[in-house]
Formats: sequence, structure tokens, C-alpha cells
Amino acid sequence: MHDVKAWEEGMQPVPGKPEVPEEVQEAVRTLIRWAGDDPAREGLLDTPQRVARAWLEYCEGYKEDPAYHLSRIFHEVGGYDEIVLLKGIPFHSHCEHHMAPIIGVAHIAYLPGDYVVGISKLARVLHGFARRLQVQERLTAEVADCIWDNLRPRGVAVVIEATHGCMTGRGVRTPDVAMKTSRMMGVFRDDEKSRKEVLRLMGLA
Repeated sequence: MHDVKAWEEGMQPVPGKPEVPEEVQEAVRTLIRWAGDDPAREGLLDTPQRVARAWLEYCEGYKEDPAYHLSRIFHEVGGYDEIVLLKGIPFHSHCEHHMAPIIGVAHIAYLPGDYVVGISKLARVLHGFARRLQVQERLTAEVADCIWDNLRPRGVAVVIEATHGCMTGRGVRTPDVAMKTSRMMGVFRDDEKSRKEVLRLMGLA
């Protein structure tokens, strides 16, 4: 017999945390059963709520417009007109095909036009798009396009290197394999010298 009282207590809302609808919890229990375990055993009683709340965090990007982070700009840059690069930004996402983790780093660069933006905002744009169900190719393009459309720079370069749980933990189960994607816009696409320079600064050439 399972402990009914423990089961009922496990269903109670946790103060300060979002309440999880019963249908969401039941969906998680169904997955647990499908995987071969018993959602009514002690160690799994609170798992449906924990998983549901975790996914709210994993997918926080749906609640924001990443372009918002580029709305505050700075015109006074002392005549600076060279590459701005934020290198090795760690990020965490989930693939839309298997909902498995995508873990990697991004290198984001732009060549300013008339103004610049605080460097932390580049990371916020990345996280805004990464915290959604994604494919790496689209993530790369979305980050680059957002910067291009909102900052109107002379060039944008985004390179993402990541490992995919859908490949390392299942399927071919090949660990330590990283996927690299890039998107070059403006001078970084049209001018070979500029492209080589930004890749060199990223440590990729």
C-alpha cells in the first residue's frame, strides 16, 4: 500500500511557488509510467510539480521580447568604431525535437554604427531566445537578426558552439561532439578581411 497521506501532501501547493495544474502533473506522471517507474512511490511524489516548475524556468524566454534589452543605447562612445565582442557566453536551452538539453557557448560581435549598447544586453538577448524550445540554427539566426534589426550596426557576427543531449544521451550516444553554427551580416558577410578579423578575435581562426 502506498502512503495516501504522503501522496495528498505531495499534491499541496508550495508557498511562494506557482501552482501547477492537475493536468500538467498528470502528464508528467504519464511519462514516468511510460518510462517504467511508479509515480506513486515516495521519491516521485513531488516530481510532477518539480518538473512542471522547472519547465517554466527553462522556457522563460517565451515571456519576453529579447529586443527590449537593446532599447537603451549610448551615443557617446568617444569616437569608437571598431568591433565590440562578447566572447564565450554560456547558455542552456532545450531542443524542440526531443526536449533534451542544449548546452554551449556563444560569441557575439557587432561593428557599431551610430551607437552601442551595454555589453550585458547581448547576453540577455541570447538567453531570451535560448530559454525556449530551439534548434541551434534558428537560435543563431534569431540572435543575429535581433541585433541587426535593433542596433542597426555595420556588421553582426554570431557563432554558437554547443553539445546536444539528443545526440549524447540517446540515439547514436556520441559524447564530446559539439555543433558549431554561425551567422554573419553586413561587413562580416561582405568583406573577407572583416570576417577573418572577427573570427580571430573570437579565437576561431
